[in-house]
Amino acid sequence: MDLATRRRRRSLFVFFFIPGIAMSSWVTRTPDVRDRLGASTAEMGLVLFGLSVGSMIGILCSGRLVARYGSRPVIGLGTCLVIASTAVIAAGSYLSSAGVVTAGLFTFGAGMGSGEVAVNIDGADVERVTRSTVLPTLHGFFSLGTVIGAVAGMAATAGRFPTHWHLAVVTLVSAVAFGYAFRAVPAGTGRSEVRSARSAGRSSSGLWRESRLLLIGLIVLSMALAEGAANDWLPLLMVDGHGLAPALGSLVYAGFAAAMTLGRFGGAVFVDRFGRGAVVRASALSASLGLVLVIFSDSAVLAGTAVLLWGLGASLGFPLTLSAAGDSGPDQTARVSLVATVGYVAFLVGPPSLGFLGDHLGLRTAMIAVLACTIVAVLIAPAVNTPRAAGPAGSPLPAPADAGSPAESERTGPQGGPGG
Repeated sequence: MDLATRRRRRSLFVFFFIPGIAMSSWVTRTPDVRDRLGASTAEMGLVLFGLSVGSMIGILCSGRLVARYGSRPVIGLGTCLVIASTAVIAAGSYLSSAGVVTAGLFTFGAGMGSGEVAVNIDGADVERVTRSTVLPTLHGFFSLGTVIGAVAGMAATAGRFPTHWHLAVVTLVSAVAFGYAFRAVPAGTGRSEVRSARSAGRSSSGLWRESRLLLIGLIVLSMALAEGAANDWLPLLMVDGHGLAPALGSLVYAGFAAAMTLGRFGGAVFVDRFGRGAVVRASALSASLGLVLVIFSDSAVLAGTAVLLWGLGASLGFPLTLSAAGDSGPDQTARVSLVATVGYVAFLVGPPSLGFLGDHLGLRTAMIAVLACTIVAVLIAPAVNTPRAAGPAGSPLPAPADAGSPAESERTGPQGGPGG
């Protein structure tokens, strides 16, 4: 691997890390923010609806923006919005304004929805160039960010450190990290220079008719929802559903994030040995068992421990389905964009709807919907065993013979830009 590629990969680590620390910093302070806003569970669901709206806008725009401009400017814009969102949420907490917090979550959703799809497209291209499994490790840095953010959030909660100052510090750290990483991202990756955006859109719409890709999309929807539900609701679930103090609720979330990180950094070994299908099925089983214990056990200790199974199980579903999508046929960028879009819809848009269920049924009962999804993922896990060329397990197909050298591919991106 040459020096430029190593720098590029390190920069992608940072662009996964920043949304992770921003999201967990917000999540661990949700009980405090809820109390400052005086909001009910349903009202918190409405606040989180800002995240859903922003996410949908970002997700639906991302593929076409990458096809037109390449991944670099979309990554830059999306990350800047994520950084700005923490400052806006901090202001909303300081002012006890639900509207400002909602605006901050809208900004976060738009930034993560657009930027993270682009980062995954860039990461899939790094997998193609290096012929190695990269996406689980990249997603591991998102989880590492959530661990660090959760531990910091737990300490801030226990020390009664004001939420607005906590999030202001996160904003500053994230801005410094962005300035370090952005210059290493090459221009042109993912940009379609062969076909127009309209023809790229037609190509992507045709992908919806491929049954295997649809099954891969259903798996990523299920596993991303399992991850997103914990990111949005786990501290409140443990506080309201199991009677823990807010600091202990943050500790349980930190355990979930740590299990996610362990699974993603260690997952490549198991993928290489057992294959993607077996690992995805085992992951979905682990998540399902963890959810069963969290939902149906009345023991707070058992439920808190079961969160580790939930996190370990949810860790590999997202990155492995993206690798499988890239392996499933030609137009790698369009395929990864399509499946990443489905995943981020589930991850960012799905969980807020659980608030409305939780207001009527309780958060523990609302999580049965997530459990049903992970059980579906267990049943259809073999769909990720897509045909692939020789190389490390989980690595995408090499570029077609007419796609040019790796250097040329980095300038133009895989043939066929992503659809919306």
